[in-house]
Amino acid sequence: MSASSSPSGAFVPGPRCLREATGTGVLDGVRVAVKDLINVAGTPTTCGNPDWAASHATPTEDAFCVAALRAAGACVIGKTVTDELAFSLEGENAFHGTPRNPAAPDRLPGGSSSGSAVAVAGSEADLALGTDTGGSVRVPASYCGAYAMRPTHGRIPLSGVLPFASSYDTVGWFARDAALLRDAGDVLFGVQRRPLAAPLRLCLAEDALALAEPDVEQALSAWALAAGITESRQAFGAPWREALGAYTVLQGLEIRESLGPWIRERQPVFGPAITPRFASALALDPALEAPLRHWRQKMASELVARLGPDEAWLLPAAPGVALPVTAGAVARGAFYERALALGSLAGHAGLPQVVLPLAHVHGLPAGVSFIAAPGQDERLLALAVALAQTEIERRPF
Repeated sequence: MSASSSPSGAFVPGPRCLREATGTGVLDGVRVAVKDLINVAGTPTTCGNPDWAASHATPTEDAFCVAALRAAGACVIGKTVTDELAFSLEGENAFHGTPRNPAAPDRLPGGSSSGSAVAVAGSEADLALGTDTGGSVRVPASYCGAYAMRPTHGRIPLSGVLPFASSYDTVGWFARDAALLRDAGDVLFGVQRRPLAAPLRLCLAEDALALAEPDVEQALSAWALAAGITESRQAFGAPWREALGAYTVLQGLEIRESLGPWIRERQPVFGPAITPRFASALALDPALEAPLRHWRQKMASELVARLGPDEAWLLPAAPGVALPVTAGAVARGAFYERALALGSLAGHAGLPQVVLPLAHVHGLPAGVSFIAAPGQDERLLALAVALAQTEIERRPF
């Protein structure tokens, strides 16, 4: 199968990576696409960059997440385009192109799991694997209108996945509907579904919602009101720029450790948007780490305590609707700082976060998302199924 068979540009150019299921189960017949940071045996993992592909051997084993899905009946239908080495939230790639957002072809798909989001939102795949460090599943899910999940940090093994910023990295996934999102979670967590505790109590993260653009804030507030959500909470517990600054530096220091040696030795060519990001990360002073680690630990423990084990807080998956492809540096910069601040809540505290395509702004998707305490992944997925069913009942045809 050639790249020309993908109308959206979601898949990596060249011959398509096709792998049959290795077992049977709840995912029988499900078509799964795999972000090109995640190993599929016998296919190069290019990480969106020719120098990475040229300097790394073709993997001989599937990543844990790929093996789990195949063992449950899913078949791999291709590797998907990613922003280079995951260092972006826009969804562009200077070498492989920019996948076309099915919800709005003149707008960006969001990244770095852009191809995976596009493949699912455009019905080219039923399920897709991505990675999420600072929002790389959550932002494209919101931009393209897909169901998606970022799990509790450490819940899914990262063997066979590009190390980026290890204390924030997670495997995430996109699905065509909430039921499949939940089924995939059962498989990836390696659990049998069992009766859960009472449903999570839904609250609105008021300060997080205030970071959204006015139209998105209004749409999510209206959706929350229609869903009967009346309680509000404060998510950040401090000025949001503190969370953003700590995330930016700590992520950069971890990138410096994980990818710095290869970059210094290989001197790879990056696209123009990616080059300064890696340069900034590699120039960070390691002395910054200790105080920020202390700040993060305190912030995370306080956030988890406020959340408690039985609440889920609504917040924007992205600060606005998808940026136009032609967006300039000012618009991109404003998007970036607010998107990373929102993404840092789950990142700093290792929280699970689910995204549902249940709100729209002027016909464009605006993801409704919920965070919950660490380990409450199954209850978040159950919430997604319940809300999706309610939405279907309410939606006029």
